[in-house]
Amino acid sequence: MQSTRKVTEDIRWVGCNDRRLALFENLFPIPRGVSYNSYLIMDEKVTLMDTVDASVTHQFIENLDYTLEGRSIDYLVIQHMEPDHCANIEELMRRYPNMEVVANQKTMQMIGQFFDISTEGRTVLVKEGDELNTGSHTLRFLMAPMVHWPEVMVTYDEKDKVLFSADAFGTFGALNGNIFNDEIDFEKDWLWDARRYYANIVGKYGLQVQALLKKATALDIRMICSLHGPIWRTDLSYFIDKYDKWSKYEPEDQEVAIIYGSIYGNTEQAVNALALRLAEKGVKNISVYDVSTVHVSDLIAEIFRCSHLVFACSTYNGGIYPPMENLLADMKALSVKKRTVAVMDNGTWAPSAGKQMIKMLEEMKDMTILDMQLSIKSTLKQERAEELAAFAQQIVDAM
Repeated sequence: MQSTRKVTEDIRWVGCNDRRLALFENLFPIPRGVSYNSYLIMDEKVTLMDTVDASVTHQFIENLDYTLEGRSIDYLVIQHMEPDHCANIEELMRRYPNMEVVANQKTMQMIGQFFDISTEGRTVLVKEGDELNTGSHTLRFLMAPMVHWPEVMVTYDEKDKVLFSADAFGTFGALNGNIFNDEIDFEKDWLWDARRYYANIVGKYGLQVQALLKKATALDIRMICSLHGPIWRTDLSYFIDKYDKWSKYEPEDQEVAIIYGSIYGNTEQAVNALALRLAEKGVKNISVYDVSTVHVSDLIAEIFRCSHLVFACSTYNGGIYPPMENLLADMKALSVKKRTVAVMDNGTWAPSAGKQMIKMLEEMKDMTILDMQLSIKSTLKQERAEELAAFAQQIVDAM
């Protein structure tokens, strides 16, 4: 049974959803699944924009057969060679022997790495600014290296003013029939997954995203068709502004997120006391997370969202509690910057996690580490109430 929808008069969504996959890239939990978007441009020459993951090939072929109604595919545009989008290249080349693959030089190299199939005589090599005419549609190709692989390009359809954006502007979550942003409550139901997708998948490459946004502002874009998540056809500036802020590493909200690692609950109790002191001083919307139970991808998303961070951590084997150390390493790998941070640590005989956490934070760019560190030996005693209040006050003053 076909599962397709009309995007414009000539463009069809022929993508698929996977609600069975537990981990995206075998790493990130996706309890709402994920969509693999692909688009057919039905013109004098039929053009397919990317393919889908191997797990949904059968549905994908059904969607193509239904939409094509016996026609062949003339061009397959490959914007991104990650296997969740390129898995069906070889299958389609066999099914449509006259189909040409439209790709840049780096993409062609990767096709040879992933597949054992000859593309000789069946390729259209493109570079920055090249155009492909399919009849009434003219497709213009713009290179977007490292958003988030080196071969990535995006495609602008001059007729319908559509930007096929590869993985840019994507989000986790399967599409439940409503494939357009104006058919859903994006801020309520999708923004969290969009932020988590950006921060963990694309977050490292802020400079490259800025370069792509600069190219996009020169175009008259009426619709954005990403490879994951809903299609944007209204209020495009809302999501573009999010990408602009995220890629500049600017926090969305002036809020405090407290992330702690506690072994027997004593560090957690100190964090609870800190949260109450902050609230008494007028700080609203405080978030508190246990680094051992909240997935690191959710923590990274919150770190991208919030302006002020508190890391509170038990000393473990003379070092940083392992889940916290993993989070800090992930922050560095994803180029997190421009945050204000306060540090607490705990240890029964040698609390040393704080100094080591500060060292890791100092390896990140543009991080403001507050001067006062709160170090606990086993439990936070009542006689240190004034010290806790001062620790909280420095956070408030920094806001």
